[in-house]
Amino acid sequence: MPQGSSQQPHRVVLVVDENSNPFEMSCAIEIFGLRRPELGRELYDFRLCAAEPLTRMRDGFFTLTGVAGLEAAEEADTLIVPNRPDTEVPRSPEVLDVVGRAHARGARLLGFCSGAFTIAEAGLLEGRRAACHWMWAESFRTRFPLVRLEPDVLFVDDGDILTASGSASALDLGLHVVRRDHGAEIANHVSRRLVFAAHRDGGQRQFVERPVPDVPDESLAPLLAWAQERLGEPLAVADLADRAAMSPATLHRRFRTQLGTTPLAWLTGERVALACRLIERGEERLDVVAARSGLGTAANLRAHVRRVTGLSPSQYRRRFGPSAVGPSAAGMPVAAWDDAVTPGPS
Repeated sequence: MPQGSSQQPHRVVLVVDENSNPFEMSCAIEIFGLRRPELGRELYDFRLCAAEPLTRMRDGFFTLTGVAGLEAAEEADTLIVPNRPDTEVPRSPEVLDVVGRAHARGARLLGFCSGAFTIAEAGLLEGRRAACHWMWAESFRTRFPLVRLEPDVLFVDDGDILTASGSASALDLGLHVVRRDHGAEIANHVSRRLVFAAHRDGGQRQFVERPVPDVPDESLAPLLAWAQERLGEPLAVADLADRAAMSPATLHRRFRTQLGTTPLAWLTGERVALACRLIERGEERLDVVAARSGLGTAANLRAHVRRVTGLSPSQYRRRFGPSAVGPSAAGMPVAAWDDAVTPGPS
């Protein structure tokens, strides 16, 4: 949950270093920096900062001027560390000091693409999980053997340190952070503004083959749209395969090729996202949320919501649901949602 009150939004600061990538900087500005008056509140207070008044961006594309000095990073609740393609060049001591101090005072750290190198060089990733671009995976392992690198995922959320593997996955991680801070409904709104997939799980593959299709088009988009309209029905992978007129094995290969995930993982992720939206919109009956989202039982819902969001359903409701929480229509207080023993995900 973002620190700060409604009067003081969570402050996100991005440190721009010499030779930084401009694309990831733009991703951060788009997700955390743009004003969204239609929401009726500011999600974040966003600033750029740099060690020098003139900062040359990657390959000399342009020079960044007019941003705050590194002192702005001292006020960050979330600090986005520099990422740059020259991963073998040491980061400046003053930048590493800023990153270290931010972590020491409890700020959340984000690293996009090669940003994991910056965090690791600051000595903050030993024994922890991280992601970086596949092109630099071997180099990263060689330099930082004590880091638990996950080489073929989009991003890693390790609590107060989050890392994304590549340029486009900076958007995935950014939307994940918005979802973690403000809930699924707000994250979906931001993704619609971006015209970007609302939710790609961090565990999906970095590299997904997308060959130019032969005619007829073999895109999964029509099947996904059909399934999203029927999440509350007893829909299984076999039903998706029947709808697509292919074997389950072929469907599995198509999902792996086009989406980098499995049909079951995609279907479960969509159902959890729907369940979260129902909770945010005020549905207080856990059995109704489970049924309408297609997750079946309250126990199954508890397990999947906790696995995906890190929160129990009642915690999720207190954080993202309507402000006034009373007893449910069935007479069971929302706090009792989590009283039952929660089994592992099915």
